[in-house]
Amino acid sequence: MTRHVLRGVLLCCALGVGACSKQAPEEVTSETVVPVTVAPAQRGSITATVHATGVIAAAPGAELIVVAPEPARILEIPKAEGDSVRRGDVLVRFEIPSSAAEALKQRAEIGRAQARLATAKLAQARARDLYERGVAARKDVEDADREIANAEADLQNARAAMTAAETLVSRSVVLATFDGIIVKRSHNPGDHVEPAAADPVLRVVDPRRLEVAASIPIGDAPRIRLGARATLVDAPEGAAPATLKVASSPAAVQTGTATVPVRVAFSGPVHYPVGTPVRIEIDAESHRDVALVPAAAVVHEGQETAVFVVADNIAHRRIVKTGLEDDQHVEIANGINAGDVVVTSGQNGLPDGAKVMVGDEKEKEKEKEKEKDQAEKPGAPEAGAR
Repeated sequence: MTRHVLRGVLLCCALGVGACSKQAPEEVTSETVVPVTVAPAQRGSITATVHATGVIAAAPGAELIVVAPEPARILEIPKAEGDSVRRGDVLVRFEIPSSAAEALKQRAEIGRAQARLATAKLAQARARDLYERGVAARKDVEDADREIANAEADLQNARAAMTAAETLVSRSVVLATFDGIIVKRSHNPGDHVEPAAADPVLRVVDPRRLEVAASIPIGDAPRIRLGARATLVDAPEGAAPATLKVASSPAAVQTGTATVPVRVAFSGPVHYPVGTPVRIEIDAESHRDVALVPAAAVVHEGQETAVFVVADNIAHRRIVKTGLEDDQHVEIANGINAGDVVVTSGQNGLPDGAKVMVGDEKEKEKEKEKEKDQAEKPGAPEAGAR
């Protein structure tokens, strides 16, 4: 029994030695190559923008609001809402009973004053004649002179009152002061209206002189410069590109809001309806000769901001400090230099030191695979065949 056990042990050892003498299989490791796109960091200039909202409005002097000069009745409104008007066209005719009566009254006053003056002149001539003949006293001549002066003053006052009455009558007909469009008509012929801004009859606007009445956040107000360039965001489809410039500096906070009103004028004629809400971007501070990277290259991870730089197909994560930003680029204050190749897509979740395949190499690989597939197709020409 012992001999058989010993023989089995020796056999097992021999088998074990033979197994141990075999070479262990080689350990294979694989590393994923991440496809990315890249772009070089460049030196250049960048301008920050202030985002604001506003409405299309008429510029100063490009709007006429017709209000009755006195309580009146509308006789005529030739134009309808949306119609064009030319300078000098009749906009509204009012019937103002008080002004017509006042004009008649002042005409009568002028007639009385003229008659009084004529009588005073005759009396003056008679008094002087009698005085020269020694019949009348010097005082009679002086009284006649005084009557003429009073009659002339009355006539002058009557004429001034008549001018005022005629001015009021003339205001019963309102003419267009510029070429424009009627954007609002609030009354019709026959309506009685009051001389109040709260009761307008017509609103006329010159469409060639429009601007944006913008509301700027208080925090951005110090960044707004008079004459700064601005652009319209989300312009209506088919509309020509419009450029603007700041026409007024922030001066006072709008009541009940946290914004400051600023006028932003169009650089040329535009065709936007008055009252249209819009969004604009106003150029603020600028930095020149700074390092710039595409906005897509910047990664925000918690409290850190990073950019991946590619060297020898290895992506290196660098912590950076950013500066100004616009729609396309970000200023890098420190962390990279101009000429560094930065990752613009594919960097999400990318570890530091990962192997990458940039866009150009990726395209080459695809092209090689495409050529290989075509070569393997039946009847495909051999390489080099003509």
